[in-house]
Amino acid sequence: MSITHNDFIARPGVVNKQGHLPDPAELVCVEIPKVFDQCLIKRCLVYGCGKDTIDTDEELRSDPLDDPKIFTCCRNFKLKLISVEKFPLKKNPSYKKIIVCFIISFYADYIDCNGETRCEFYEINRTEVISKLYCPDSIAQISTTSVSTGKSSDFDSEIIKLELVAECLDGNICKNNDDESVLDITLGFHLIVKCELLVQLLIPAYGYCPVPCECEEDIEEDACCRFDREPVPKFFPDQKLKPLFDDECEDDE
Repeated sequence: MSITHNDFIARPGVVNKQGHLPDPAELVCVEIPKVFDQCLIKRCLVYGCGKDTIDTDEELRSDPLDDPKIFTCCRNFKLKLISVEKFPLKKNPSYKKIIVCFIISFYADYIDCNGETRCEFYEINRTEVISKLYCPDSIAQISTTSVSTGKSSDFDSEIIKLELVAECLDGNICKNNDDESVLDITLGFHLIVKCELLVQLLIPAYGYCPVPCECEEDIEEDACCRFDREPVPKFFPDQKLKPLFDDECEDDE
């Protein structure tokens, strides 16, 4: 049984009771990028001298380092889209071959022989080819005007978007051909290539979002008051014992 609007506060949240929402207040037309097609590219890259391949990259080796001892971690991953090329397929021009060029940058931290933490900056230039992706051309031509500048500009309604999740799987300190210490990184990443089109969608709505609650303040509390509220700790660790009997008892024959 659905609830009435008087019992419902419109706000973002998890719909944990299917069929209990009241009827929407209105149907609204919104203009948003809609994903028409997407695919996932998964790569595990190691250092390899020469031309980049599916599983090697020459830029995963650092410049010569001074007395590195141990690799620790990578951080501050960033993704930058450099260029996009789209080639319509002969059998169906709505499907296209996509060539994307992008840069993955990050910092790799290591500890030197003096115990100090140092970092090395990496920029990985990659090119990926998607042989078939549904990217229909927009029929409408879009032009926008900025209120602040008063200038009109054309807008590309077909959008290629990249989303990245990357991590350093390993770091190996070794010697190059000149007997200099370098750091070779093993990089793993998941890359989603999306084809989006700016469209108008008709969606149900409950009106504007309500004013959010006030931000929580971090109130300083007396350490003894906080200690008094904490539960008493266990004085001994749990014992790791096996059950004396099996879970299922066998019937006596």
